[in-house]
Order: sequence, then structure tokens, then C-alpha cells
Amino acid sequence: MNVKKYSRIALFIIYFWFGILKVFGSSPANQLVESLLKKTLPFITAPTFFILLGIFEMIIGVLFLLPRWTKVAKILFTLHMITTFMPLILLPAMTWQGFLTPTLEGQYIIKNLALIGLVLPL
Repeated sequence: MNVKKYSRIALFIIYFWFGILKVFGSSPANQLVESLLKKTLPFITAPTFFILLGIFEMIIGVLFLLPRWTKVAKILFTLHMITTFMPLILLPAMTWQGFLTPTLEGQYIIKNLALIGLVLPL
């Protein structure tokens, strides 16, 4: 299997799986997302946002499976990555336990650098 095909399948699995967890309110990231939501978009209720974010993530996953839609997928992915990294700056108490020492939540965010590596060659 070539690298691009593997990257597309891996991105689909990760995005669709994590998205569906948010839609059903089962994501382990819910507390982090809710804290960021209160800080950035306090007028949106968390349950509504989780569903919308989950659907957004599922769409990104599906788009990565469709080579014709790669450009759109990359744009949506970039927007998602920007918001995903925001807690490292806006919620330092939740994401850092010391200088260059991330909490488990911080590690969960930083690992997204690997996702960026998967997207670049597409």
C-alpha cells in the first residue's frame, strides 16, 4: 500500500472515530473542548457544539478518502488544527504541568503534529 493511500485511510479512521465519539457525547476530550468553548465561544452550548464539532470532524475524515476533495479537506484540517492547538496557549493550567512538560491533555494535543505529517504529502 502506498504512503498516500495509508495516510488517507489513517486520517479517515482517526477523524471519523473521534468525531462520532463527540456526536454521542463519549469523547475523552469533552472536558478540554468545553473549557476552550467557554473561553472562546461562550454563547454556544456545549452539547450543541460537541455534535457540530463531531460532524465537522467526520466530514474531514470522509473528505480525505476522496482524492478530488483533498484541497477542501486540507483547508478544513488546517482550521481544525488551529483550534486544536489553542488550548496550549489559552488553557495552560490544563495542558502544561511545567516548562516543556505537557499534561496528558497537552500530549493529546501535541501528538497532532503527527497528523500534520500525514497530511503534508497529500
